[in-house]
Amino acid sequence: MGCSFSGLNALYDAVNGGGDVWINENRFRVVRQLGEGGFAFVFLVKEIVADASSAASGGGLAKKVKDPAHLSADGTYAMKKVLIQNKEQLELVREEIRVSSLFNHPNLLPLLDHAIISVKDGQEGAWKHEAFLLFPVHLDGTLLDNATSMKAKKETFSTTDVLHIFRQLCDGLKHMHSLEPPYAHNDVKPGNVLLTRRKGQPPLAILMDFGSARPSRKQIRSRQEALQLQEWTSEHCSAPFRAPELWDCPSHADIDERTDIWSLGCTLYAIMYGVSPFEYALGESGGSLQLAIVNAQIKWPNAGPKGSSYPEALHQFVTWMLQPQAAVRPRIDDIIIHVDKLIAKFTK
Repeated sequence: MGCSFSGLNALYDAVNGGGDVWINENRFRVVRQLGEGGFAFVFLVKEIVADASSAASGGGLAKKVKDPAHLSADGTYAMKKVLIQNKEQLELVREEIRVSSLFNHPNLLPLLDHAIISVKDGQEGAWKHEAFLLFPVHLDGTLLDNATSMKAKKETFSTTDVLHIFRQLCDGLKHMHSLEPPYAHNDVKPGNVLLTRRKGQPPLAILMDFGSARPSRKQIRSRQEALQLQEWTSEHCSAPFRAPELWDCPSHADIDERTDIWSLGCTLYAIMYGVSPFEYALGESGGSLQLAIVNAQIKWPNAGPKGSSYPEALHQFVTWMLQPQAAVRPRIDDIIIHVDKLIAKFTK
């Protein structure tokens, strides 16, 4: 999908306080704000269909979306608005759009439509850009949101739900890692996993936010290249979930998609206990997050609120993924084989 820059492609009116937004030829009404972070805002929007015949066929968006399963039954979607401050940010947004268009998997959040427009900053101001990205909406929030609310109520996911949520994340990552060239997500964490609660079933888990996704295989052959990689990952990969080789990259190294496996191991721990296995280092006097990670110093919590804990096999599974040496860390196919064995053993 190409990026559109015409001001006619996404006319909007008072987005922060409601109003209508045009993304290319489709019109959406802003219902409310769902969240924000940095220069990005996420809104719940509802498609405004011009006539009854369009509504019956799924609205104007139905003509653009390849998979009908991604269309909303009630016309509601999530719209991400990005305030672009400079050329570097513009290129990052364009790259996120390009990369998102590569993926087609039920456990990866699809980009349904997008527009990038030029806007003038005041009467005499310079021209800037704003991006509008449209996605399916999942109102049950992220894995992080759910973990936070469950912790407040002293609740935890069942072993069955833990394994099925994790298995879905593995499926999404396998799709990315199987592309040619393979792609790494580079920021797998609870805040980038959407959950949808389902009656009588484990939650649906969908990996989102491909702003940091890049081809996974990199040959590092100098100290300068190693430092450039460390600088990039410090900006794009969340610290408590970042692999050791991205903290202290050797001058001669082959980086691959197993950086995601480390983050996946941290995320499995977080599904069970609500945080990364290394965040304890942030609260310790003299503690170092980097040292805890590069030495794989996992801290296991005490038994849960009801005196029970997860099976030791899940702890061993996490430890297997969190091997500081990337060369001996398992790949996604190995992880899937093992999690399927655990599902067969612990779920009924």
